[in-house]
Amino acid sequence: MAREAGPDFIEALARGLDVLRCFRPGQAVMTLSEVAGVTGLARPTVRRILLTLEELGYVRVADRGYALTPRVLELGMSYINSLTMWDVARPHMQRLVGQTGESTSMAQLDGGDIVYVARVAVPKIVTLAVTIGTRFPAPATSMGKVLLAALDPAGLDRALAEPSRSGVVSRWQPDRAELDRALRDVRAKGWALADQDLAPGIRSVATGVRNGDGRIVAALNVTVHAADTSVETLVDDHLPRLLRTAADISRDWALRDSVPLAAPATG
Repeated sequence: MAREAGPDFIEALARGLDVLRCFRPGQAVMTLSEVAGVTGLARPTVRRILLTLEELGYVRVADRGYALTPRVLELGMSYINSLTMWDVARPHMQRLVGQTGESTSMAQLDGGDIVYVARVAVPKIVTLAVTIGTRFPAPATSMGKVLLAALDPAGLDRALAEPSRSGVVSRWQPDRAELDRALRDVRAKGWALADQDLAPGIRSVATGVRNGDGRIVAALNVTVHAADTSVETLVDDHLPRLLRTAADISRDWALRDSVPLAAPATG
């Protein structure tokens, strides 16, 4: 695929990442030809990349093709662990699930999408499967509304200018004026509701998680099945617990940020 890049851009690295990203749910095993078709790369190029990734342990030879290995998880977890986001949020999220009996997730913004970076789930059937790394169009999600509302005007324009890479077509497709009204409401309240905006049956409420500077760096939600939980229950019962949990995570995050890094040993 054609790219506009500077002189320091490493095309070979970009092609390798393209190959890793082409494996999607429902495509656990892909043939060389299928990878070439998805990435737009020549078959000889794809073959060399796959052999290299196999040597590094990121893919393995499978029945009639190639499959990712669990080592790929290291790439995403390196990002999460670098922020110690999961370590800070996990006990609070587990407590919230115990209080509500519903799943809770944390996400960050990537262009016009949200990307899930932490999750504590309960075994309930929902319309869309969610795992770490799942992305959805931000405007149609409660966490996305919170994160978009936290941007300055220029940042919001940049985020909305990037097309979604989620592959999901949301039910709610607002024009800019409608979205701006929704985001103003989020800023006024400090939380956001998504009532089956993304897909039928999915209802959620979200609020922001702040770092030591008071800046919203992630969003936290509670997700319910619309057939089981009304908007009133979600807002009246679950939202207060969610707000307390987000405040607790933000407090612990701020405390962590306030601890100076240890000086390197000398001598």
